[in-house]
Amino acid sequence: KLYNTLSRQIEIFTPADDVVKIYVCGITPYSNSHVGHALRSVVFDVLRRYLEYTGYEVRHVENFTDIDDKMIVGAARRGITVQELADSNIETYLREMDALNVLRAHVYPRATQEISVMVEIIADLVRKEAAYVSGGDVYFSVRQKDDYGKLSHRSLDGMRAGARVEVGEHKQDDMDFALWKSQKPGEPAWDSPWGTGRPGWHIECSAMLLSYLGETIDIHGGGQELMFPHHENEIAQSETYNDGKETSRFWVHNGLLMMGSDKMSKSLGNLVTMEDALK
Repeated sequence: KLYNTLSRQIEIFTPADDVVKIYVCGITPYSNSHVGHALRSVVFDVLRRYLEYTGYEVRHVENFTDIDDKMIVGAARRGITVQELADSNIETYLREMDALNVLRAHVYPRATQEISVMVEIIADLVRKEAAYVSGGDVYFSVRQKDDYGKLSHRSLDGMRAGARVEVGEHKQDDMDFALWKSQKPGEPAWDSPWGTGRPGWHIECSAMLLSYLGETIDIHGGGQELMFPHHENEIAQSETYNDGKETSRFWVHNGLLMMGSDKMSKSLGNLVTMEDALK
């Protein structure tokens, strides 16, 4: 039995076919991983091991977000390329998970290796008028997705009240989110029909899930903090691209690791790194 975030109910799990397809959102490797990351890894390792123990074959995919604002800032701070930063921290993360006896995923795709698939999906969303080009950027229009908010169980009006438009963004609606960002000076960039730039955060998971597991999977996992906006936006763009087919039959989120009353996070600086924990 699994608690499904989408239905807000405990449901009996059965796979759609012979192989249980699991996609888990992985780390953004801009600095050392911490025990909060390890919590997620262990939770989904236990789930995978139990499914295999009960006789299911499992295909487990976990991504690395190896391009985003934090990666660019982190690499600049150390005077290395974004790829060098990613390579170093991914190698360390995998070594630390090995030390915890966490089984390795079957595939670890990286965002930078799937740009062509992302461009293909974005182009289709623009053709369907579910996305629009504005100032060299491309945004997904949440207004055209009638059930937007179904994972986080929020209304669009309620979400819009707390929305902020970042400097330089040209959105039609505050809640619209970036699928493609035009290149800023000194940033890594790739070619696209909308000019050189890089993908937004959410589109990478839609592309990697589709590439390695197909249109609909059995279990989509990740930390509770990803429920909104990341997973909500992933559902919106994936289901629009896949003509309404559901992205995942079960959405499973692990709880947050707390330090007192605060969530453990890099931004708060209250981390216990994996390196220290293993020592």
